[in-house]
Amino acid sequence: MTAAITRAGQSAGADGEPRSSAPQLALDLLRSGFGLIGPRHARHSLSPEQLEALALPIGDDGVVIGVDAEGKPAVLGLNRPTPYDVVLIGGLWTAQVIALRAAATGARVAVETGRPQAWMQMVHAMGGGQNGLAVYEVGRVPPQGTSAGTPVLVVRDCGMRPPRGRVVSGPWQSVLTLLPYLSPVAPRLIRQARLVGVQRISPDEAAELGRAMALPREAVESLPGLADGFTLWCADRDRQYTLTQPTDAEIGLLGMPRRMD
Repeated sequence: MTAAITRAGQSAGADGEPRSSAPQLALDLLRSGFGLIGPRHARHSLSPEQLEALALPIGDDGVVIGVDAEGKPAVLGLNRPTPYDVVLIGGLWTAQVIALRAAATGARVAVETGRPQAWMQMVHAMGGGQNGLAVYEVGRVPPQGTSAGTPVLVVRDCGMRPPRGRVVSGPWQSVLTLLPYLSPVAPRLIRQARLVGVQRISPDEAAELGRAMALPREAVESLPGLADGFTLWCADRDRQYTLTQPTDAEIGLLGMPRRMD
């Protein structure tokens, strides 16, 4: 005679092996981390061909500065581990939108300007400089203490002839220099820049800029007729037109897109 000795809550099967009762099985599952016994479903499986359909369109991360000719978001990656200089020959409105959106991505924005009153509305709207945007006089921007966790965008709004800045681009610190027109210092700044944005300028300025940047003829001819909100961005040999479309909040704070201030 075979003696079947089991623990409490177990019974012996025909082969003499212990069999757990349903309550004991549930308790063992809980102790092992499997949780409660729930409904049973068939496993989800995909073929390699079906798996390709799950791919997500992922582009560069950064600040959405507008849409391109196909209506797709145009993204400017300002937060970089290497120095990055941008020159914008255009209006204050566009520079302020870029600053707002950079702050919204978590970057701190330091504005160096000779017209602080033009930026104070933004400062007040963002909590008096405590939420990522601070305004300084020309030549008074202190070291920002940047890191991967606290990237910085320095916006230089210093007129036609901006002096050489005390705070320059570096790891996790990009510099955007705003020029209202093509000034005598523009060629030097353009040579140093990784990216140049151009809004509506005069035909003479367009011809001069075209020679300095080796722009194709159609690009040169388009610059005097660009509508408000449009910018031609140039990096190396890449050219892209973008249209900056403001949000309702940006319209309430800055108004509609405009080239002139």
